[in-house]
Amino acid sequence: MHSFKALPSLLLPWYESHARSLPWRENRDPYRVWVSEIMLQQTRVEAVIGYYARFLEAFPTVDSLADADEDRLLKLWEGLGYYSRARNLQKAAQKIVAEHGGVFPRDYRSIRALPGVGDYTAGAIASICFDQPHAAVDGNVLRVSARYLDDDTPIDEPPFKKAVTENLEKIYPVGACGTFTQSLMELGATVCTPRSPKCTVCPLAAQCLANKHGTAASLPVKKPKKDKKLVRKTVFLLWCGDELALCRREESGLLGGMWELPNVDTPLDADGALRQAECFGARPKQMLSRVNRVHIFTHIRWEMAGYTILCAEKAPQFTWRTREQIEKAYGLPTAFRKFLEEDIR
Repeated sequence: MHSFKALPSLLLPWYESHARSLPWRENRDPYRVWVSEIMLQQTRVEAVIGYYARFLEAFPTVDSLADADEDRLLKLWEGLGYYSRARNLQKAAQKIVAEHGGVFPRDYRSIRALPGVGDYTAGAIASICFDQPHAAVDGNVLRVSARYLDDDTPIDEPPFKKAVTENLEKIYPVGACGTFTQSLMELGATVCTPRSPKCTVCPLAAQCLANKHGTAASLPVKKPKKDKKLVRKTVFLLWCGDELALCRREESGLLGGMWELPNVDTPLDADGALRQAECFGARPKQMLSRVNRVHIFTHIRWEMAGYTILCAEKAPQFTWRTREQIEKAYGLPTAFRKFLEEDIR
């Protein structure tokens, strides 16, 4: 394997002058870094910044997060997606309080044992907060590595990630482990980007084999993605007076335990939707509108028809709330908020 030995001397001075100013970089408090790393999973930096500030204002400490009301926690997470991340944050906070006296653990194994924390997050916290030589290898770092090595091994092959991690950890600079971790992340996020890598301004250009061989644009390689499972749903905006019907999803599975609009995994026309509303016990009076929406999860595609229906009765199986109450206190996944945003009632 092409040596990573030169990386610290090339990346550390570059990072010092090119690092973006981000709120989670203001200090190396492990609680703040941990929250940011969980939020940044599968989510753009620009989207996270506002959520991060609101989250820390609501839950400034591990103890406050451990004691948080779950509905309030999920409401603050509304729109970020992957809601299991928020629940795992709270479970981990509760574990830190119960097993570590409310003090964030310092050793890699204890960090890695927290709910929702994988190798990457544990490496990021251990290196950034405690200056330990543990690599944080995510998609950015794998992409940088594949190009630096001019390696067409699929980066989602576990042996490739393992080899990159082991070889990086051999060259972690004493006293600058956290800065080195962040420099690798920053390079992948701002220079060695998935499309149109900026090789002419890259601090690794002279050492990068893909740049030397002209292959940077074709790397990294990934295994072919499986087709997403298609689910056709019918979603109901059932209004009785000024209150809308909500219900809870089952605790397990996709969006487990979240609030949602009533729905069925069957495509229905308008007549079928009215009959289903009758089966719910809502006594439909008038159909107001239908809108179609699509929501894509990692492995599933929802194609949804949403019907707004005025009802004569509040079906007892549902929770009925005003729009203001929902906006204030009920976290709805984006898949369902799309219909509220379009509601014409």
